[in-house]
Amino acid sequence: MAKICLCLTANTIERNLEILHKYRYYADLAELRVDCLDPNERLLIRRFPEQAALPVILTIRRDIDGGRFTGGEGMRVNLLARGLAYADADRRRNFAFVDIEEDLNVPSLEEAARTFGTRIIRSYHNIHGVQENLGAKIRDMARTGDELAKVAVMANSTSDVLRLLRAGRDYAQEKILIAMGHYGVYSRILAERFGSYLSYTSALSEPDAPSAAAGQLDVRELAEFYRFRKISRHTKVYGVVGHPLKASASPQFFNTVFALEDIDAVYVPFPADSIDGFMELARELEVSGISVTVPYKEAVLPFLSEQAAEVQSIGACNTLSRCPAGWFGSNTDTGGFSDSLLEFIGRKNLRRRKITIIGAGGVARATASEVHRLDGKALILNRTVHKARDLAAPYKFAWGGLDNRGIEMIHKYQDILIQTTSAGMEGSGEDDPLESYDFSGREAVMDLVYKPEVTPFLKRAAAAGCKYINGYDMLIRQARYQYTQFMGKEFPAQLLSRVQFDRSF
Repeated sequence: MAKICLCLTANTIERNLEILHKYRYYADLAELRVDCLDPNERLLIRRFPEQAALPVILTIRRDIDGGRFTGGEGMRVNLLARGLAYADADRRRNFAFVDIEEDLNVPSLEEAARTFGTRIIRSYHNIHGVQENLGAKIRDMARTGDELAKVAVMANSTSDVLRLLRAGRDYAQEKILIAMGHYGVYSRILAERFGSYLSYTSALSEPDAPSAAAGQLDVRELAEFYRFRKISRHTKVYGVVGHPLKASASPQFFNTVFALEDIDAVYVPFPADSIDGFMELARELEVSGISVTVPYKEAVLPFLSEQAAEVQSIGACNTLSRCPAGWFGSNTDTGGFSDSLLEFIGRKNLRRRKITIIGAGGVARATASEVHRLDGKALILNRTVHKARDLAAPYKFAWGGLDNRGIEMIHKYQDILIQTTSAGMEGSGEDDPLESYDFSGREAVMDLVYKPEVTPFLKRAAAAGCKYINGYDMLIRQARYQYTQFMGKEFPAQLLSRVQFDRSF
Protein backbone atom coordinates (compact mmCIF):
# COMPACT_ATOMS: atom_id res chain seq x y z
CA MET A 1 0.00 0.00 0.00
CA ALA A 2 1.23 3.50 -0.79
CA LYS A 3 2.34 5.59 2.18
CA ILE A 4 1.64 9.19 3.22
CA CYS A 5 4.69 11.41 3.59
CA LEU A 6 4.28 14.71 5.42
CA CYS A 7 6.63 17.39 4.04
CA LEU A 8 7.99 19.63 6.80
CA THR A 9 8.78 23.10 5.47
CA ALA A 10 8.88 25.34 8.56
CA ASN A 11 12.04 27.34 9.13
CA THR A 12 13.05 25.80 12.48
CA ILE A 13 13.56 22.28 13.77
CA GLU A 14 11.34 22.97 16.78
CA ARG A 15 8.43 24.16 14.63
CA ASN A 16 8.74 21.19 12.29
CA LEU A 17 8.57 18.84 15.28
CA GLU A 18 5.46 20.63 16.56
CA ILE A 19 3.77 20.18 13.18
CA LEU A 20 4.85 16.56 12.95
CA HIS A 21 3.50 15.74 16.39
CA LYS A 22 0.21 17.49 15.58
CA TYR A 23 -0.35 15.50 12.38
CA ARG A 24 1.51 12.30 13.26
CA TYR A 25 -1.65 10.21 13.15
CA TYR A 26 -2.12 10.95 9.43
CA ALA A 27 1.47 10.34 8.25
CA ASP A 28 3.50 7.18 7.73
CA LEU A 29 6.78 9.07 7.33
CA ALA A 30 8.04 12.62 7.10
CA GLU A 31 10.34 14.57 4.82
CA LEU A 32 12.56 17.18 6.45
CA ARG A 33 13.08 19.91 3.86
CA VAL A 34 16.40 21.24 5.07
CA ASP A 35 16.41 23.84 2.30
CA CYS A 36 13.45 25.51 4.06
CA LEU A 37 15.29 25.83 7.38
CA ASP A 38 17.00 28.99 8.56
CA PRO A 39 20.77 28.70 7.88
CA ASN A 40 21.68 28.26 11.56
CA GLU A 41 18.98 25.59 11.97
CA ARG A 42 20.53 23.46 9.23
CA LEU A 43 23.36 22.54 11.57
CA LEU A 44 20.92 20.76 13.92
CA ILE A 45 19.45 18.24 11.50
CA ARG A 46 21.38 15.18 12.72
CA ARG A 47 19.20 14.70 15.80
CA PHE A 48 15.94 15.13 13.93
CA PRO A 49 15.20 11.43 13.20
CA GLU A 50 15.52 10.58 16.91
CA GLN A 51 13.29 13.49 17.87
CA ALA A 52 10.73 12.66 15.18
CA ALA A 53 10.38 8.99 16.18
CA LEU A 54 9.09 8.33 12.65
CA PRO A 55 10.89 7.35 9.43
CA VAL A 56 12.28 10.56 7.94
CA ILE A 57 13.52 11.51 4.45
CA LEU A 58 16.50 13.89 4.39
CA THR A 59 16.07 16.36 1.52
CA ILE A 60 17.89 19.53 0.52
CA ARG A 61 16.12 20.64 -2.66
CA ARG A 62 17.87 23.03 -5.04
CA ASP A 63 16.05 26.08 -6.38
CA ILE A 64 16.35 24.76 -9.94
CA ASP A 65 14.32 21.73 -8.84
CA GLY A 66 11.62 23.78 -7.11
CA GLY A 67 13.33 24.02 -3.71
CA ARG A 68 14.87 26.91 -1.76
CA PHE A 69 18.53 25.99 -1.54
CA THR A 70 20.63 28.54 -3.41
CA GLY A 71 24.12 27.72 -2.10
CA GLY A 72 26.84 25.78 -3.90
CA GLU A 73 26.84 22.03 -4.39
CA GLY A 74 29.80 21.61 -2.05
CA MET A 75 27.87 23.23 0.78
CA ARG A 76 24.84 21.10 0.05
CA VAL A 77 26.84 17.86 0.00
CA ASN A 78 28.44 18.80 3.32
CA LEU A 79 25.00 19.35 4.85
CA LEU A 80 23.78 15.99 3.55
CA ALA A 81 26.87 14.30 4.97
CA ARG A 82 26.33 16.06 8.30
CA GLY A 83 22.80 14.71 8.45
CA LEU A 84 24.01 11.17 7.76
CA ALA A 85 27.05 11.22 10.03
CA TYR A 86 26.84 8.73 12.89
CA ALA A 87 27.79 11.13 15.65
CA ASP A 88 26.76 9.02 18.64
CA ALA A 89 27.36 5.28 18.93
CA ASP A 90 24.30 4.95 21.16
CA ARG A 91 21.99 6.75 18.75
CA ARG A 92 19.62 4.21 17.30
CA ARG A 93 17.67 6.17 14.70
CA ASN A 94 19.08 7.52 11.44
CA PHE A 95 17.36 9.12 8.48
CA ALA A 96 15.41 6.33 6.79
CA PHE A 97 15.96 7.87 3.34
CA VAL A 98 18.13 10.50 1.72
CA ASP A 99 16.96 12.19 -1.47
CA ILE A 100 19.82 12.55 -3.96
CA GLU A 101 19.19 14.02 -7.41
CA GLU A 102 20.08 11.81 -10.36
CA ASP A 103 22.75 14.29 -11.53
CA LEU A 104 24.52 14.39 -8.13
CA ASN A 105 27.37 11.88 -8.20
CA VAL A 106 29.16 11.68 -4.83
CA PRO A 107 30.15 8.04 -4.17
CA SER A 108 31.32 8.77 -0.62
CA LEU A 109 27.91 10.21 0.26
CA GLU A 110 26.13 7.17 -1.17
CA GLU A 111 28.50 4.82 0.67
CA ALA A 112 27.86 6.65 3.94
CA ALA A 113 24.12 6.38 3.44
CA ARG A 114 24.29 2.62 2.91
CA THR A 115 26.66 2.20 5.86
CA PHE A 116 24.20 3.91 8.18
CA GLY A 117 21.19 1.98 6.84
CA THR A 118 19.76 4.94 4.96
CA ARG A 119 18.03 4.11 1.68
CA ILE A 120 18.78 6.35 -1.29
CA ILE A 121 15.94 8.01 -3.21
CA ARG A 122 17.37 8.84 -6.64
CA SER A 123 15.24 11.74 -7.82
CA TYR A 124 14.53 13.65 -11.00
CA HIS A 125 12.55 16.91 -11.00
CA ASN A 126 11.21 18.89 -13.91
CA ILE A 127 9.23 21.91 -12.72
CA HIS A 128 8.45 22.95 -16.30
CA GLY A 129 6.93 19.89 -17.97
CA VAL A 130 7.27 16.24 -18.98
CA GLN A 131 10.01 15.08 -21.30
CA GLU A 132 9.30 12.62 -24.10
CA ASN A 133 11.66 9.83 -22.99
CA LEU A 134 10.43 9.70 -19.41
CA GLY A 135 10.33 5.91 -19.32
CA ALA A 136 13.99 5.66 -20.24
CA LYS A 137 14.82 8.32 -17.65
CA ILE A 138 13.19 6.25 -14.87
CA ARG A 139 14.95 3.04 -15.94
CA ASP A 140 18.36 4.76 -15.98
CA MET A 141 18.01 6.47 -12.61
CA ALA A 142 18.25 3.71 -10.01
CA ARG A 143 21.91 2.75 -10.05
CA THR A 144 21.61 -0.19 -7.65
CA GLY A 145 18.76 -2.51 -6.79
CA ASP A 146 18.13 -1.00 -3.36
CA GLU A 147 17.64 2.57 -4.61
CA LEU A 148 14.19 4.09 -4.97
CA ALA A 149 13.64 5.99 -8.22
CA LYS A 150 11.60 9.18 -7.89
CA VAL A 151 10.17 11.28 -10.72
CA ALA A 152 8.36 14.57 -10.05
CA VAL A 153 7.25 16.44 -13.16
CA MET A 154 4.98 19.40 -13.77
CA ALA A 155 1.83 18.26 -15.55
CA ASN A 156 0.71 21.01 -17.92
CA SER A 157 -1.98 18.85 -19.50
CA THR A 158 -3.89 15.61 -19.12
CA SER A 159 -1.60 13.98 -21.67
CA ASP A 160 1.37 14.79 -19.39
CA VAL A 161 -0.24 12.81 -16.57
CA LEU A 162 -0.95 9.94 -18.95
CA ARG A 163 2.70 9.88 -20.05
CA LEU A 164 3.83 9.68 -16.43
CA LEU A 165 1.39 6.84 -15.72
CA ARG A 166 2.61 4.84 -18.73
CA ALA A 167 6.28 5.50 -18.03
CA GLY A 168 5.87 4.28 -14.48
CA ARG A 169 4.18 1.09 -15.59
CA ASP A 170 7.19 0.24 -17.72
CA TYR A 171 9.33 0.22 -14.56
CA ALA A 172 8.42 -2.71 -12.30
CA GLN A 173 10.58 -1.82 -9.29
CA GLU A 174 9.53 0.39 -6.38
CA LYS A 175 9.28 4.02 -7.38
CA ILE A 176 7.81 7.39 -6.51
CA LEU A 177 5.76 9.12 -9.21
CA ILE A 178 4.37 12.64 -8.86
CA ALA A 179 2.49 14.75 -11.38
CA MET A 180 2.82 18.23 -9.91
CA GLY A 181 0.34 21.05 -10.44
CA HIS A 182 -3.42 21.31 -10.86
CA TYR A 183 -3.69 18.65 -13.56
CA GLY A 184 -1.81 16.10 -11.47
CA VAL A 185 -3.83 16.27 -8.23
CA TYR A 186 -5.37 12.82 -8.73
CA SER A 187 -1.93 11.23 -9.15
CA ARG A 188 -1.37 12.08 -5.48
CA ILE A 189 -4.70 10.56 -4.38
CA LEU A 190 -4.34 7.49 -6.62
CA ALA A 191 -0.67 6.86 -5.80
CA GLU A 192 -1.43 3.16 -5.40
CA ARG A 193 -3.00 3.02 -8.86
CA PHE A 194 0.00 4.89 -10.30
CA GLY A 195 2.35 2.39 -8.62
CA SER A 196 3.94 5.04 -6.42
CA TYR A 197 5.60 4.08 -3.13
CA LEU A 198 4.27 7.18 -1.40
CA SER A 199 2.36 10.43 -1.81
CA TYR A 200 3.79 13.72 -0.52
CA THR A 201 1.50 15.99 1.50
CA SER A 202 1.74 19.19 3.51
CA ALA A 203 0.07 20.63 6.61
CA LEU A 204 -1.74 23.29 4.61
CA SER A 205 -3.61 24.64 7.63
CA GLU A 206 -0.30 25.76 9.15
CA PRO A 207 0.48 29.22 7.68
CA ASP A 208 4.20 29.03 8.43
CA ALA A 209 4.62 25.65 6.70
CA PRO A 210 3.82 26.25 3.02
CA SER A 211 3.24 23.49 0.50
CA ALA A 212 6.47 21.89 -0.63
CA ALA A 213 5.31 21.55 -4.25
CA ALA A 214 2.49 22.64 -6.54
CA GLY A 215 -0.62 20.52 -6.17
CA GLN A 216 0.11 18.91 -2.81
CA LEU A 217 -2.92 18.04 -0.72
CA ASP A 218 -3.37 18.60 2.99
CA VAL A 219 -2.20 15.56 4.95
CA ARG A 220 -5.46 15.27 6.89
CA GLU A 221 -7.56 15.69 3.75
CA LEU A 222 -5.67 12.89 2.00
CA ALA A 223 -5.84 10.53 4.99
CA GLU A 224 -9.41 11.16 6.15
CA PHE A 225 -11.39 12.65 3.30
CA TYR A 226 -9.99 10.39 0.57
CA ARG A 227 -9.29 7.46 2.97
CA PHE A 228 -5.91 7.10 1.29
CA ARG A 229 -4.70 4.20 3.40
CA LYS A 230 -7.66 2.08 2.28
CA ILE A 231 -7.05 2.59 -1.44
CA SER A 232 -5.81 -0.66 -2.99
CA ARG A 233 -5.64 -2.12 -6.46
CA HIS A 234 -9.20 -3.40 -5.85
CA THR A 235 -10.67 -0.02 -4.85
CA LYS A 236 -13.19 1.31 -7.36
CA VAL A 237 -12.37 4.76 -8.68
CA TYR A 238 -14.99 7.38 -9.48
CA GLY A 239 -14.56 11.07 -10.15
CA VAL A 240 -15.65 14.32 -11.74
CA VAL A 241 -14.08 15.61 -14.95
CA GLY A 242 -14.15 19.22 -16.09
CA HIS A 243 -12.07 22.27 -16.87
CA PRO A 244 -10.84 24.14 -14.97
CA LEU A 245 -12.68 22.27 -12.17
CA LYS A 246 -11.84 24.79 -9.48
CA ALA A 247 -14.99 24.18 -7.46
CA SER A 248 -16.90 20.92 -7.08
CA ALA A 249 -18.78 19.58 -4.08
CA SER A 250 -19.18 16.15 -5.68
CA PRO A 251 -16.01 14.65 -4.11
CA GLN A 252 -17.30 15.57 -0.68
CA PHE A 253 -20.73 14.07 -1.32
CA PHE A 254 -19.50 10.74 -2.67
CA ASN A 255 -16.51 10.22 -0.37
CA THR A 256 -18.69 10.96 2.66
CA VAL A 257 -21.29 8.46 1.50
CA PHE A 258 -18.65 5.83 0.64
CA ALA A 259 -17.25 6.18 4.16
CA LEU A 260 -20.67 5.93 5.81
CA GLU A 261 -21.50 2.79 3.82
CA ASP A 262 -17.96 1.40 4.12
CA ILE A 263 -17.77 1.00 0.33
CA ASP A 264 -14.32 0.23 -1.09
CA ALA A 265 -14.36 3.21 -3.46
CA VAL A 266 -12.90 6.69 -3.82
CA TYR A 267 -14.15 9.73 -5.74
CA VAL A 268 -11.52 12.15 -7.03
CA PRO A 269 -11.34 15.39 -9.03
CA PHE A 270 -10.10 14.96 -12.61
CA PRO A 271 -9.24 18.42 -14.00
CA ALA A 272 -8.71 17.84 -17.72
CA ASP A 273 -7.81 20.09 -20.62
CA SER A 274 -8.92 17.47 -23.16
CA ILE A 275 -11.84 15.05 -22.98
CA ASP A 276 -10.09 12.78 -25.50
CA GLY A 277 -6.98 12.55 -23.33
CA PHE A 278 -9.01 12.06 -20.19
CA MET A 279 -11.10 9.21 -21.60
CA GLU A 280 -7.88 7.43 -22.54
CA LEU A 281 -6.50 7.99 -19.04
CA ALA A 282 -9.79 6.83 -17.46
CA ARG A 283 -9.50 3.57 -19.37
CA GLU A 284 -5.94 2.96 -18.17
CA LEU A 285 -6.81 3.87 -14.58
CA GLU A 286 -9.87 1.58 -14.80
CA VAL A 287 -12.21 4.32 -13.62
CA SER A 288 -15.67 2.89 -12.85
CA GLY A 289 -17.82 5.99 -13.10
CA ILE A 290 -17.50 9.66 -14.03
CA SER A 291 -19.48 12.81 -13.34
CA VAL A 292 -19.12 15.17 -16.29
CA THR A 293 -19.24 18.92 -15.86
CA VAL A 294 -18.41 22.06 -17.85
CA PRO A 295 -17.33 22.07 -20.64
CA TYR A 296 -17.57 18.38 -21.58
CA LYS A 297 -21.27 17.44 -21.29
CA GLU A 298 -21.67 17.49 -25.07
CA ALA A 299 -18.10 16.65 -26.07
CA VAL A 300 -18.28 13.33 -24.21
CA LEU A 301 -21.10 11.95 -26.42
CA PRO A 302 -18.83 10.27 -29.03
CA PHE A 303 -17.33 8.09 -26.26
CA LEU A 304 -20.65 6.53 -25.28
CA SER A 305 -21.39 2.93 -26.26
CA GLU A 306 -24.91 3.17 -24.85
CA GLN A 307 -26.97 6.14 -23.74
CA ALA A 308 -30.17 6.82 -21.86
CA ALA A 309 -33.19 8.30 -23.61
CA GLU A 310 -32.69 11.73 -22.05
CA VAL A 311 -29.16 11.93 -23.43
CA GLN A 312 -30.43 11.17 -26.91
CA SER A 313 -33.17 13.78 -26.66
CA ILE A 314 -31.19 16.68 -25.17
CA GLY A 315 -27.72 15.95 -26.57
CA ALA A 316 -25.87 16.29 -23.26
CA CYS A 317 -24.50 13.78 -20.76
CA ASN A 318 -23.31 14.32 -17.19
CA THR A 319 -22.88 10.73 -15.93
CA LEU A 320 -20.78 7.85 -17.27
CA SER A 321 -20.75 4.34 -15.87
CA ARG A 322 -19.10 1.17 -17.08
CA CYS A 323 -21.16 -1.22 -19.18
CA PRO A 324 -20.15 -4.38 -21.09
CA ALA A 325 -19.72 -2.44 -24.33
CA GLY A 326 -17.78 0.45 -22.78
CA TRP A 327 -19.47 3.54 -21.32
CA PHE A 328 -23.16 4.08 -20.59
CA GLY A 329 -24.19 7.74 -20.51
CA SER A 330 -27.10 9.30 -18.67
CA ASN A 331 -28.12 12.78 -17.58
CA THR A 332 -29.03 13.32 -13.94
CA ASP A 333 -29.20 17.10 -14.36
CA THR A 334 -32.74 16.67 -15.67
CA GLY A 335 -34.19 15.01 -12.57
CA GLY A 336 -32.03 17.04 -10.21
CA PHE A 337 -33.15 20.31 -11.80
CA SER A 338 -36.87 19.59 -11.97
CA ASP A 339 -37.01 18.17 -8.43
CA SER A 340 -35.26 21.23 -7.07
CA LEU A 341 -37.27 23.78 -9.06
CA LEU A 342 -40.69 22.29 -8.31
CA GLU A 343 -39.98 22.16 -4.58
CA PHE A 344 -38.65 25.73 -4.72
CA ILE A 345 -41.84 27.12 -6.31
CA GLY A 346 -44.19 24.70 -4.55
CA ARG A 347 -45.80 23.27 -7.69
CA LYS A 348 -46.11 19.90 -9.45
CA ASN A 349 -45.67 21.34 -12.96
CA LEU A 350 -44.92 24.56 -14.85
CA ARG A 351 -48.32 25.01 -16.52
CA ARG A 352 -49.10 28.68 -17.19
CA ARG A 353 -45.58 29.65 -16.11
CA LYS A 354 -43.35 31.69 -18.41
CA ILE A 355 -39.66 31.15 -17.86
CA THR A 356 -36.40 32.72 -19.02
CA ILE A 357 -33.42 30.38 -19.37
CA ILE A 358 -30.01 32.06 -19.57
CA GLY A 359 -27.44 29.96 -21.42
CA ALA A 360 -27.42 27.29 -24.10
CA GLY A 361 -24.84 24.77 -22.87
CA GLY A 362 -25.21 21.28 -21.46
CA VAL A 363 -27.06 22.32 -18.30
CA ALA A 364 -29.34 24.62 -20.31
CA ARG A 365 -30.22 21.67 -22.55
CA ALA A 366 -31.34 19.63 -19.54
CA THR A 367 -33.21 22.65 -18.17
CA ALA A 368 -35.07 23.38 -21.42
CA SER A 369 -36.02 19.73 -21.80
CA GLU A 370 -37.52 19.62 -18.31
CA VAL A 371 -39.31 22.97 -18.68
CA HIS A 372 -40.95 21.60 -21.83
CA ARG A 373 -41.82 18.28 -20.16
CA LEU A 374 -43.43 20.13 -17.27
CA ASP A 375 -45.60 22.22 -19.68
CA GLY A 376 -43.77 25.51 -19.21
CA LYS A 377 -43.21 28.17 -21.89
CA ALA A 378 -39.70 29.57 -22.15
CA LEU A 379 -37.37 32.14 -23.61
CA ILE A 380 -33.77 31.06 -24.26
CA LEU A 381 -31.15 33.83 -24.08
CA ASN A 382 -27.50 33.26 -24.90
CA ARG A 383 -24.52 35.38 -25.84
CA THR A 384 -24.08 33.29 -29.01
CA VAL A 385 -27.52 33.77 -30.52
CA HIS A 386 -27.56 30.83 -32.93
CA LYS A 387 -27.03 28.44 -30.00
CA ALA A 388 -30.09 29.91 -28.29
CA ARG A 389 -32.08 29.47 -31.51
CA ASP A 390 -30.94 25.85 -31.95
CA LEU A 391 -31.84 24.96 -28.36
CA ALA A 392 -35.24 26.67 -28.55
CA ALA A 393 -36.32 25.19 -31.90
CA PRO A 394 -37.37 21.63 -30.84
CA TYR A 395 -39.59 23.02 -28.08
CA LYS A 396 -40.91 26.03 -30.04
CA PHE A 397 -39.52 28.33 -27.35
CA ALA A 398 -38.67 31.98 -27.92
CA TRP A 399 -35.00 32.89 -28.21
CA GLY A 400 -32.66 35.82 -28.34
CA GLY A 401 -29.28 37.23 -27.40
CA LEU A 402 -28.02 38.85 -24.21
CA ASP A 403 -28.49 42.29 -25.74
CA ASN A 404 -31.03 45.05 -25.22
CA ARG A 405 -33.63 43.31 -27.39
CA GLY A 406 -33.18 40.02 -25.53
CA ILE A 407 -33.37 41.73 -22.13
CA GLU A 408 -36.60 43.45 -23.19
CA MET A 409 -38.12 40.07 -24.10
CA ILE A 410 -37.68 38.87 -20.50
CA HIS A 411 -40.66 40.98 -19.41
CA LYS A 412 -42.92 38.46 -21.17
CA TYR A 413 -41.12 35.50 -19.51
CA GLN A 414 -40.39 36.68 -16.00
CA ASP A 415 -42.33 34.28 -13.76
CA ILE A 416 -39.12 32.27 -13.26
CA LEU A 417 -35.56 33.21 -14.25
CA ILE A 418 -33.05 30.34 -14.48
CA GLN A 419 -29.33 31.12 -14.86
CA THR A 420 -27.47 28.05 -16.22
CA THR A 421 -24.08 29.44 -17.24
CA SER A 422 -20.87 29.54 -15.17
CA ALA A 423 -21.12 33.34 -14.84
CA GLY A 424 -20.60 34.34 -11.23
CA MET A 425 -18.80 31.10 -10.33
CA GLU A 426 -15.53 31.54 -8.48
CA GLY A 427 -12.72 31.66 -11.01
CA SER A 428 -15.04 31.99 -14.03
CA GLY A 429 -13.90 35.50 -14.90
CA GLU A 430 -17.53 36.47 -15.57
CA ASP A 431 -19.99 38.22 -13.31
CA ASP A 432 -23.69 38.92 -13.90
CA PRO A 433 -25.09 37.80 -17.30
CA LEU A 434 -28.19 40.03 -16.86
CA GLU A 435 -26.58 43.11 -15.38
CA SER A 436 -28.83 45.44 -17.44
CA TYR A 437 -32.05 43.73 -16.37
CA ASP A 438 -34.02 45.37 -13.57
CA PHE A 439 -35.71 42.85 -11.26
CA SER A 440 -39.31 43.70 -10.33
CA GLY A 441 -39.18 41.66 -7.12
CA ARG A 442 -41.90 39.28 -8.32
CA GLU A 443 -39.60 36.86 -10.14
CA ALA A 444 -38.61 33.47 -8.75
CA VAL A 445 -34.89 33.29 -9.45
CA MET A 446 -32.72 30.17 -9.72
CA ASP A 447 -28.97 30.34 -10.32
CA LEU A 448 -27.42 26.91 -10.91
CA VAL A 449 -24.02 28.13 -9.67
CA TYR A 450 -23.49 27.03 -6.05
CA LYS A 451 -20.09 28.50 -5.24
CA PRO A 452 -20.28 31.23 -4.12
CA GLU A 453 -23.63 30.68 -2.45
CA VAL A 454 -24.83 34.12 -3.57
CA THR A 455 -23.61 35.21 -7.00
CA PRO A 456 -23.78 38.84 -8.15
CA PHE A 457 -26.91 37.83 -10.13
CA LEU A 458 -28.61 36.45 -7.01
CA LYS A 459 -27.46 39.37 -4.91
CA ARG A 460 -29.30 41.80 -7.18
CA ALA A 461 -32.38 39.55 -7.22
CA ALA A 462 -32.41 39.38 -3.41
CA ALA A 463 -32.02 43.18 -3.12
CA ALA A 464 -35.12 43.58 -5.29
CA GLY A 465 -37.10 41.27 -3.03
CA CYS A 466 -37.11 38.19 -5.26
CA LYS A 467 -37.40 34.67 -3.92
CA TYR A 468 -34.22 32.87 -4.96
CA ILE A 469 -32.25 29.63 -4.77
CA ASN A 470 -28.73 28.66 -5.86
CA GLY A 471 -27.61 25.43 -7.51
CA TYR A 472 -26.55 23.53 -4.41
CA ASP A 473 -29.89 21.80 -3.90
CA MET A 474 -29.93 20.68 -7.54
CA LEU A 475 -26.34 19.45 -7.20
CA ILE A 476 -27.19 17.17 -4.29
CA ARG A 477 -30.34 15.87 -5.95
CA GLN A 478 -28.57 15.01 -9.18
CA ALA A 479 -25.68 13.45 -7.20
CA ARG A 480 -28.18 11.10 -5.58
CA TYR A 481 -29.30 10.03 -9.06
CA GLN A 482 -25.64 9.56 -10.02
CA TYR A 483 -25.14 7.36 -6.99
CA THR A 484 -27.94 5.13 -8.28
CA GLN A 485 -26.27 4.97 -11.68
CA PHE A 486 -22.85 4.17 -10.21
CA MET A 487 -23.91 1.73 -7.50
CA GLY A 488 -26.88 0.06 -9.18
CA LYS A 489 -29.16 0.78 -6.21
CA GLU A 490 -31.24 3.59 -4.79
CA PHE A 491 -29.52 6.20 -2.66
CA PRO A 492 -30.16 5.35 1.02
CA ALA A 493 -32.43 8.18 2.15
CA GLN A 494 -31.41 7.76 5.78
CA LEU A 495 -27.85 8.80 4.90
CA LEU A 496 -28.76 12.28 3.73
CA SER A 497 -29.26 13.65 7.23
CA ARG A 498 -25.86 12.23 8.26
CA VAL A 499 -23.90 13.83 5.43
CA GLN A 500 -22.47 17.22 6.29
CA PHE A 501 -21.51 19.30 3.26
CA ASP A 502 -18.76 21.87 3.48
CA ARG A 503 -19.59 24.30 0.70
CA SER A 504 -16.10 25.78 0.82
CA PHE A 505 -14.59 22.57 -0.58
